[in-house]
Amino acid sequence: MQRKALVQYLDEYLKPGSIKDFCPNGLQVEGSEKITKVVTGVTASQDLIDAAIQSGADTILVHHGYFWKGEPQPVTGMKKARLKRLLENDMNLLAYHLPLDIHPEVGNNVQLAKLLNMNVTRGLEAYNPQSVALVGELQRPMKANEFARLIEVKLGRKPLVSQVSDELIKTISWCTGGGQSFIDAAAVQGIDAFLSGEASEQTIHTSREMGVHFFAAGHHATERYGVKALGEHLAKQFELDVQFIDIDNPV
Repeated sequence: MQRKALVQYLDEYLKPGSIKDFCPNGLQVEGSEKITKVVTGVTASQDLIDAAIQSGADTILVHHGYFWKGEPQPVTGMKKARLKRLLENDMNLLAYHLPLDIHPEVGNNVQLAKLLNMNVTRGLEAYNPQSVALVGELQRPMKANEFARLIEVKLGRKPLVSQVSDELIKTISWCTGGGQSFIDAAAVQGIDAFLSGEASEQTIHTSREMGVHFFAAGHHATERYGVKALGEHLAKQFELDVQFIDIDNPV
């Protein structure tokens, strides 16, 4: 298919114009006009670029792209090396950050909920109709140590856990990636547990002092599933050749 048609579809499907973000969403690096194969991945790292080139792809679609607010602007070092490989191979780079976190069908948070058997009931931010963090219920209430085992089995990653009691977890809030600061809102709202990708030093204090279980399952590990689901959606929608490549990251 044509690059213009794919970009237009993704912009309409993910609606990046409706949310303020920390980076440009959509086409970040222009490559071939004709798209024959798409590689999806979490981050547009050098390893993913090289793997995509090796696979014969002409387009890379990721959650974490380039040109973040506040980063140095000169095209030097690592940034130069990445862009050089993309440009010399005429490869498109498309990236969708927050739009892919919040999407109700292929979003990171919705996909993580499906994986961990969590039913979505509402957004955590009552004032924000596009709340990144979600609230829901476990389909089967369980203790914190049991939920930690479920995370390890499903994500292939042993989570960092702050268990505050032996009570069953019924209600839970979550935000993939670096969403640990939302634990404060979850605690104030009396939610039993909070799940994110990362943890900060103060996160554990909030967990212990506010009595909310906390689980950090990895930024990368919690955000693999949105872009993978988006790629599968595109493959079905347009009969595109789409391949998900997971470049492992322990963080």
